Amino acid sequence: MHSFTLDLNTCPMELRRGLGEIKADYPNRFTTSSRAQKVVFVKDPAREQGGLAVVKSPARIVVKYGRKTDAFRALGRLMGEEGPAALKADFTETPRFDMLGVMVDCSRNGVLRPDMTKVLLRRWALMGLNMCMLYTEDTYEVPDEPFFGYLRGRYTWEELKDLDAYADALGIEMIPCIQTLGHLAQILQWPAYANYRDTAGVILANDNKTYILLEKMITAATAPFRSRRIHVGMDEAHGIGTGRYRAQFGDESPFTIINRHLKRVRSLCRKLGVRPMIWSDMYFRLGSKTNDYYDRDSRIPRKVVTGIPRDVDLVYWDYYHTGVEFYEDWIDRHRSLGSEPIMAGGVWTWNHFWASLPFSFTTTEAAMRACKNKKLRQAFTTMWGDDGMECDLFSALPGLQFFAEHGYADRVDDTLLRANFRGICNAEFDTWVKACDLDQIPEISNPKTSHGNASKWLLWQDPLLSIFDPLIKNPSVLQAHYEKLAETLLRAARRSPANRRLLFPARVARAVALKCNLRRELALAYRAGNHTRLWHLTKDIKALGKAVAKLRDEHCALWLSLYKPFGLEVLECRYGGLQARLEGLNSRIDDYLKGRIRDIPELAAKLEPLGSTPAGDCSFNHERAATPSVIK
Repeated sequence: MHSFTLDLNTCPMELRRGLGEIKADYPNRFTTSSRAQKVVFVKDPAREQGGLAVVKSPARIVVKYGRKTDAFRALGRLMGEEGPAALKADFTETPRFDMLGVMVDCSRNGVLRPDMTKVLLRRWALMGLNMCMLYTEDTYEVPDEPFFGYLRGRYTWEELKDLDAYADALGIEMIPCIQTLGHLAQILQWPAYANYRDTAGVILANDNKTYILLEKMITAATAPFRSRRIHVGMDEAHGIGTGRYRAQFGDESPFTIINRHLKRVRSLCRKLGVRPMIWSDMYFRLGSKTNDYYDRDSRIPRKVVTGIPRDVDLVYWDYYHTGVEFYEDWIDRHRSLGSEPIMAGGVWTWNHFWASLPFSFTTTEAAMRACKNKKLRQAFTTMWGDDGMECDLFSALPGLQFFAEHGYADRVDDTLLRANFRGICNAEFDTWVKACDLDQIPEISNPKTSHGNASKWLLWQDPLLSIFDPLIKNPSVLQAHYEKLAETLLRAARRSPANRRLLFPARVARAVALKCNLRRELALAYRAGNHTRLWHLTKDIKALGKAVAKLRDEHCALWLSLYKPFGLEVLECRYGGLQARLEGLNSRIDDYLKGRIRDIPELAAKLEPLGSTPAGDCSFNHERAATPSVIK
């Protein structure tokens, strides 16, 4: 890849800080050598609405840009170019969207460290993304409300203010993203907020004291940011009106409650001079007899539609569908509610150790094509952290690069996609996608349409009870798959500094390879009375224990490099539980072989199939995998 010279003193003032940060981040790509081409940035009034043109000569490269984000996108493309032909090839790009952004979940256990947020902001700027949200249910500072983000690593005003200024220097608008109805279980759990509860996770609408609190929340959330927009959530408010609301105000239509509540929240936003957006799903769910967001038979009464404030933007979130037609239909349905929707897709970081990239590519392709067909101008992609944020967020970068490419072209050019990723992320696109084989196991018929998380439930399911073993049809093939993957990723991790991240999925693959067939082999030996085989299998248990210890160390170190330390206790408890069960399993077998106990009932127990879904398409969280018991 080529090196460039960059004179910050002659760059447009609006780019200087951002370019300086990128220059410092990529010391091997920028030089003072007279042999290197000089990159010159020129603000182009003809491209005020967006766009870029790059014109090359032997001595210099001129980047004409409309918006700041276009200038950084152009630099990202230049950084990915290789070979002498690229030195001579001019290029232009026209953005297909006014807003092209990303949302990071900072509420489900992992609160992204500010310094790591800045690393990602630099990557996103070079991709051409121009909006960022940090999703904070309670993990932001609210004056005089000490339980907001209590012991969960909340962001301070100073941290968010600094991030906002940093993002602005890179051409990225930071929009606050909170909750003002549902998804508030983290704050409503505390006794101090008992009087604000409708249900365990839904705040009490229609109560004046609720709106006093919400005004404080919205004020605190917007104060650090220069953006005059805010995402106020309001999705998945399941059971709204059925808890304390019913006792206090009586039975009332959920549609009525939501519209009234939205108007009051909108008024609070107006008072503060910000425009709100909300997730749209509750309108569609309440119109569905099955409470399904994507129910084609959903009907929203006209009276409800006319009651939706037109100055509130509706965000259509959808990370599931693989066909363009469905997205187009749902865009039309959103437009019928009276305003232009915002599209929110997803790169599947949630409930995985490594982002589910093949499925993310499929859904992003369909969603972005639909957006362009329907001429939507605002879109962002989400990175959720459901079930403890166990995923390495950086594993989503190939998916974000794919999303960004859609923002600047009618179709994604695979060669350009890989070149841009290589230049921006200093990593190998296909190798990072290969790490998705943690979950793309041989039993999956079409990896592009599966978001199962086999590696997760195989790792976390109890080693002695292993309730999901009946799902696995070819355990020896599965074991070989993980053994080969571990070797492949370990080799790849040594090839470049950025590939060092592949050591984490390699450690997962190694542990799962040792574990995925263990209980089955133990049960066969036990039922056959084969003590010699059982004794040999205790060596496998010990080897697995060592592999889990290495994985735990790698995962915890990764966690502390990415997130604030709060939340690490969840991860360590999971590993500690698994390690304790492995030690207990080894002791039980030793006691049995030495005659201290007469039997091992858990190994004698027959495991029943839990359904007909193929193993590769199944997705389970830690709580479901760790034990067959439901503990309340």
